[in-house]
Amino acid sequence: MENIKLDKNKILLGLSGGVDSTAAALLLKDKGFEVTGYYFDVLGNNEQGKADAQTAADQLGIELICEDVSAEFSEKVIGNFCSEYLRGRTPNPCVVCNPWIKFRKLIETADRLGIYYIATGHYCRIAHDEETGAYYVRRAANERKDQSYMLYRLGQDVLSRVIFPLGEFCDKEEIRDIAREKSLKNAEKKDSQEICFIDPTDNYVEYIRRKGFDTEPGKFVDKEGKVLGEHKGILNYTIGQRKGLGIAIGKPAFVTKMDTETNRITIGDNDDLFSRYVTAEDVFFTSGSASDWDGKDVKAKVRYAAQPSEAKLEVDGNNIMLTFEEPQRAATPGQSLVIYSGDKVIGGGFIR
Repeated sequence: MENIKLDKNKILLGLSGGVDSTAAALLLKDKGFEVTGYYFDVLGNNEQGKADAQTAADQLGIELICEDVSAEFSEKVIGNFCSEYLRGRTPNPCVVCNPWIKFRKLIETADRLGIYYIATGHYCRIAHDEETGAYYVRRAANERKDQSYMLYRLGQDVLSRVIFPLGEFCDKEEIRDIAREKSLKNAEKKDSQEICFIDPTDNYVEYIRRKGFDTEPGKFVDKEGKVLGEHKGILNYTIGQRKGLGIAIGKPAFVTKMDTETNRITIGDNDDLFSRYVTAEDVFFTSGSASDWDGKDVKAKVRYAAQPSEAKLEVDGNNIMLTFEEPQRAATPGQSLVIYSGDKVIGGGFIR
C-alpha cells in the first residue's frame, strides 16, 4: 500500500442500517467527508439486513458496498463461540469479530478503494499520545453506552485511521434526534442487544446443538467435592448462574467452577464467586507490551457491563494477573479482562 495515496477526504463507514451508524454517516458528511457505506453480511443470506442498510444509504445519498464475509465469520467467530462453550468458557463474540473481521475488512476495503479513514457507530473515542505517537481507544462520554471494552484488541494500524463520530455524545436521544431531523426511517429503530448471528427468539445452547455439538451430563459437586446431583452438560451453564440449575440444596446456589476434564460443576454460595485475583491469557496491548505495565496501578473490567475498578497489574510469564482493591464477582473464563489507564484502553486478555 505504500505506493498508493489514500484520500483523507474520503471515509468508509460500517453501515448496518441501524440508527447509530446512520447518524454517524450524517455527522461525517457534515464534517465534509465523502462517505461510502460498507455492509458486512456475516450470515451470507441476510437479505433484510442488506435491505435496511441500502434504505439508509439511499436516504443518506451515499454509495453502499455489501460483502459476504460469512465464510471467514463462521471460521473465526462462530467456530470460536462454539468451541469456547464446549470448554466450559463463556465467549464474547464481538471481541473476536472486531479485530478479525469487522475492522480488518474495513481497512482492507478502504485500502482497495483508496480511502484513508474508516468509521463505525461505536460509542467510544480515540486518544493520540503526541509524545509516543500511539493511538488508544478511549471510553465514551456516554458511560452507559460505552463500548470500549469490545475494542481492546485493535492495533495501531486500525486506531490510527478510525473515527468514532458518536463518542462525544452523552445521550442516545441526541443520536435519535440527528436522525429525526433528517426524517430517516430508522430514527426509532430499537437497539440490537442480541448476538448478531443468533435469532433473538433462539438461545445459544440450541444454536450450538444444531451445529452438531453437545456435552455429556455429569455431576454437580460442592467445593469439598461432595456430589450434590447431576447436571445436563457443561454447555448449559456459565459461572455465576443461579437460575435453571435444576438442583435444590436448601439455599441459593450458584455455579462457581466448571471442570471439563472431570465433567464436574461446582456449586457454591454467592460469596464464593468473589475474588481479588484475576488472571488473563492471550494478552494484547495497544502499544508496547504487558511488561511496560508490570507492577503499575491500573483500572480494569472483568465484563462488559462492569465499571472499571482499581487494580495492580503483574506479568506472569505469557499471562497477566490483576490484583483488585475490591473483590470482583464472577470473573468468568472466556470473557475479557480489559485494562484502562484513566479512560484509555491499554490492553487486556481472556480470563483463565
